[in-house]
Amino acid sequence: MNTQPTVRVGIMNEASVDFVLNGNYKVNGMDCTGEQSVSCNGCKVSWNGIGYEELLFEPGDCDACSFTLKNVTIGVSFHWKRQEDQTFKGSLKLIVEDDKVTAINILPVEDYLLSVISSEMSAKASLELLKAHAVISRSWLLAQIHKDTLNDATEGHEHSSSPDEDIKWWDRDDHVNFDVCADDHCQRYQGITRASTETVLQAIKATWGQVLTYGGDLCDARFSKSCGGVYEEFENCWEHKHHPYLVARRDTDDEMNFPDLTREDNAAEWILSAPEAFCNTRDPEILSQVLNDYDQETKDFYRWKVEYTQEQIADLIRRRTGVDYGRIRNLEPVARGTSGRLYKLKIVGEKQTRTIGKELAIRYALSESCLYSSAFVVEKHDIDGDGYPGKFVLRGAGWGHGVGLCQIGAAVMGAKGYGYKDILLHYFIGASIEQQY
Repeated sequence: MNTQPTVRVGIMNEASVDFVLNGNYKVNGMDCTGEQSVSCNGCKVSWNGIGYEELLFEPGDCDACSFTLKNVTIGVSFHWKRQEDQTFKGSLKLIVEDDKVTAINILPVEDYLLSVISSEMSAKASLELLKAHAVISRSWLLAQIHKDTLNDATEGHEHSSSPDEDIKWWDRDDHVNFDVCADDHCQRYQGITRASTETVLQAIKATWGQVLTYGGDLCDARFSKSCGGVYEEFENCWEHKHHPYLVARRDTDDEMNFPDLTREDNAAEWILSAPEAFCNTRDPEILSQVLNDYDQETKDFYRWKVEYTQEQIADLIRRRTGVDYGRIRNLEPVARGTSGRLYKLKIVGEKQTRTIGKELAIRYALSESCLYSSAFVVEKHDIDGDGYPGKFVLRGAGWGHGVGLCQIGAAVMGAKGYGYKDILLHYFIGASIEQQY
């Protein structure tokens, strides 16, 4: 591959889409500009009273033109979910999916990355951190595009010998009509809405076409906000597939100095303390480099606490899992991964007992949005005569799945003077950095 490819990004899927063409665009041979509105009419996109199989608005001048989509939902399934207007470079494609209109942005990969780096993190981040993130975002994107052509499965249930186990995992789905979506489900992409800086431009230019590989193959370059001190392994979060470059290490210079957190006693001691790690920081200057305004609404991430009354947790689990357990007697750890994250949790209820997993299913079950991580210990308080707690306290570690690059840890490394290649190879064990195009 000598030239950069293009990427198709699914931005929104709504009954109607309002947008503004900022500049002259071509559609079906016609010139078009200004405010527009489309809706779904059966299996067609309705625009100006006419139904189309699809509409493709192409900019007359790629540098000068942009389009603004109204009321784009961001933060899907997160506590800070909201809508905002977003502006994009490139072409706009409109199609019908699931009886709604899907808006797709088509643009070159490097232009896409320019936005991702400013959307996933603050554009004020250090140059070395931005370089590292450019490489992993590019690597994951190209691997995803390649995976789409192979039609790999990305969602599944694990077979269990017990009818009382529900172990499932979700990965970034293979989207049918585009390569990636624009939210945290894939990679945050918010067009040119998030202001880029000269540093972001430098990071893209300095790493242009560079990717992470292992054994000659593109790495599945995962990342999350905070590992909590030790990295998680891929197979404990998604399909049972081992990646040698996504293995347990401590997030310090002394990478092999960490306890076996698959053991309950070690995990509890680790989570209830705050061991040294790159991502163990409260430095507001460093955090502002990684966290955009809405992410900074979360103050505690390395170690955190959530409390529920009996009534709250019973109702929450019933709604979030679709299973009525009645009153909750216990939340029992069954299996932990290398970071201390639970990938099997037994819910002991008044009406039934079931084991759920993997980590994301646990996080969904125990939060109105998504619990910060599944690395937590459970405290029970005010236990009544029948053995039912009046209150549950979850004390946890980290933010996200903990696999691959730890964004906050990487920010600290950048602040300490580590180069982007050192940062990448700290998190992706034994990987190589190669020029893809």
